[in-house]
Amino acid sequence: MKVILADDVRGLGHRGDTVAVKPGYARNFLFPQGLAWQASPANARRLTEEKKKYDDKNLREKAVAEEASRKIEGLRIAISKKAGEGDVLYGSVTPTEIADALGERGIEVDRRRIEVAEPIKRLGEHRVHVRLHRDVVAELTVDVQPAGAASA
Repeated sequence: MKVILADDVRGLGHRGDTVAVKPGYARNFLFPQGLAWQASPANARRLTEEKKKYDDKNLREKAVAEEASRKIEGLRIAISKKAGEGDVLYGSVTPTEIADALGERGIEVDRRRIEVAEPIKRLGEHRVHVRLHRDVVAELTVDVQPAGAASA
């Protein structure tokens, strides 16, 4: 089934793309969420009419994301976790914990925008990307320290 994307869908395409998907995916997910329309000339016209509003909104969001990126880029945050032998953590550092640590510094970031390449399961420094906008990605350093080390 061919659909026109009404918004960016990760792993599928960007707004305005015409893509082929399985009918159940379109009917049960894309259409109810408002992420796509059935491919037709009328819906293609509808998309072009809404494009200007979307482009203006996208530019405003990008400007806000670039401002936040300047605050985050090169930032170093420390997170304390319990660790066992060989500096291996009991569990892992989650994007929610990173978002909370950024929130303590006055930078509000949605946890779903934090991209951890692989689970952080060891003490030390780790590079983490924050995708603030489709075109704006900031990088920060997460320094995982053993719990109780701050008081020593």
